[in-house]
Amino acid sequence: MTDFLVIGECVADIVRTPGLPDVPHPGGSPANVAYGLARLGRDTALLTQLGADPMGALIAAHLRSAGVTLLAEGRPDVRTPTAVVTIGPDGGAAYSFDIAWTLGPVEPLPAAPPHVHLGSIAAVTAPGAASALAVVEGLRPEASVSYDPNIRAALLGDRAEVVRQVERCVALSDLVKASDEDLAWLYPGDSHQAVAARWLALGAAAVLVTLGGDGAVGWTDTARAAVPGVPTTVVDTVGAGDSFMSAALDALADRELLGRAARPALAALDAAVLAAVLGQAAAAAAITVSRAGANPPDRAELRAELRAGREPGRQPAQEP
Repeated sequence: MTDFLVIGECVADIVRTPGLPDVPHPGGSPANVAYGLARLGRDTALLTQLGADPMGALIAAHLRSAGVTLLAEGRPDVRTPTAVVTIGPDGGAAYSFDIAWTLGPVEPLPAAPPHVHLGSIAAVTAPGAASALAVVEGLRPEASVSYDPNIRAALLGDRAEVVRQVERCVALSDLVKASDEDLAWLYPGDSHQAVAARWLALGAAAVLVTLGGDGAVGWTDTARAAVPGVPTTVVDTVGAGDSFMSAALDALADRELLGRAARPALAALDAAVLAAVLGQAAAAAAITVSRAGANPPDRAELRAELRAGREPGRQPAQEP
């Protein structure tokens, strides 16, 4: 039994910077979360889909190098998904995709992990989304669940239908993390607090929202906390949100706030603990954006960052 089961897509990110050769990086939001958890020392498995092609081999080797157990092998009838990631002058990333998600029925796992994480394209893209959600629904009675919609608008259809699918995933989840850009696409004109309240009402125990360089904010039914961004030099923002997610899960696991039995404690988080979790996650994201590609910190790097005194969120703060 692993500490974490992550469910979702792998994507080969072909990073394109003007004036430089294209560089392929293993990626995909769920794959990045699994890799980040393993880098932090967590026993992690990834249920995914890879092709029997060079990009699939690249991703598989990358994940295994961190200790991720792959619950998928290369298939000759599947093409490993790719995304061209164009890096702008400010380090921001724009994406174009060649992705299909056709995960079939999954054999029951021998034992339920304490925690299951679901993301991103795999949660809403037919036909594979049905299989991914069936796994989560089957494991939820024995495991806590987290979810990151990680919206990629270029791959999605009607907004109202996507919102319906996202909210189905939220209702299955104990912890939901999203970016401010995700919320702007899903709920144009709604405040972050209004969306958090909506998701908490659907059943989530905690909602975390990342604000890019401005930090992050989180809510439970009874607490709210915000942290500023960590000062850093941005190389690119690829994988920053996924690094935030894996570090937040790691911080919650450190505090024994994941797993079926911990659901009441997670829902009862106070502002100080919520701020500490946000701060640790923001520190991990800051390390990731300071270097190329989705390259999250290991535990030693993250501890060094926190010891350096640049951890935000030592005191709870209110969102402006």
